Amino acid sequence: MVPDSSAVKAFLLQLQNKICQALEQLDGSTTFVEDSWLRDQGGGGRSRVLTNGAVFEQAGVNFSHVTGEQMPASATAHRPELAGRSFEAMGVSLVIHPLNPYVPTTHANVRFFIAHKEGADPVWWFGGGFDLTPYYPFLEDVQQWHRQAKALCEPFGDDVYPRYKKWCDDYFYLPHRNETRGVGGLFFDDLNQGGFERCFDFMQAVANGFIAGYSPIVERRKHTEYGAREREFQLYRRGRYVEFNLVYDRGTLFGLQTGGRTESILMSMPPLVRWQYGYAPEAGTPEAELYEDFLKPRDWLAD
Repeated sequence: MVPDSSAVKAFLLQLQNKICQALEQLDGSTTFVEDSWLRDQGGGGRSRVLTNGAVFEQAGVNFSHVTGEQMPASATAHRPELAGRSFEAMGVSLVIHPLNPYVPTTHANVRFFIAHKEGADPVWWFGGGFDLTPYYPFLEDVQQWHRQAKALCEPFGDDVYPRYKKWCDDYFYLPHRNETRGVGGLFFDDLNQGGFERCFDFMQAVANGFIAGYSPIVERRKHTEYGAREREFQLYRRGRYVEFNLVYDRGTLFGLQTGGRTESILMSMPPLVRWQYGYAPEAGTPEAELYEDFLKPRDWLAD
């Protein structure tokens, strides 16, 4: 079956609308500002950013659809057979940085690629996932997040959740810190097994499952009182987000290497962040609990 890229694009545009509407409702004080853009080499997108909200200090939800004559190095590094092919890439990517330290930061994206070569069948695949990065985590929130992830995977096979959960733990890992970025979720890439329709169905399940998993956590935590200590720790931990996105994230590299719009690519950066030399949390504190109990891969649903 020839992949229906127009159906994927229509879903992604609708998804961006749906997520923005849900986040505006959760925040209750402001709305997204849209910035449409065109790319000289082909394609474009629409970036939507919400800033200085009552709940979200910054939230960005991007749609992009770009084309090019050469696959970038970030895309061919693990698939060298694609070098020299033209490509079409589309996706929705979002990062949410809440104001309240008790509300987790989160990231999600879903994407679709087609690589073309004259005289050969197109090579296509889906990728995406979502992950959660709490500062002051609650076990019930983390378990609910992973129950949602497991439930959306179950119609596609019993092995899907554990496989993509592990991939997420492995991918969102900072080797130089010897810690995960957060408590994980799902991550998948190069998905084309089972045919286009089944893969597209799974991508849609992941996309729709994200906001269903995140919204209840925000509702539970957005009114939690906090002070300067919690805010300072949140800003320090946001530094890990910057480190990962600029050093390891394949999406950031892909965007920059394909001449993407820099403002949209770096929308994932938190609006405020700090680093502190030699920081170590005091034993027995909530800050220490994050490091000791939550920044290590584990089976959250076994507890």
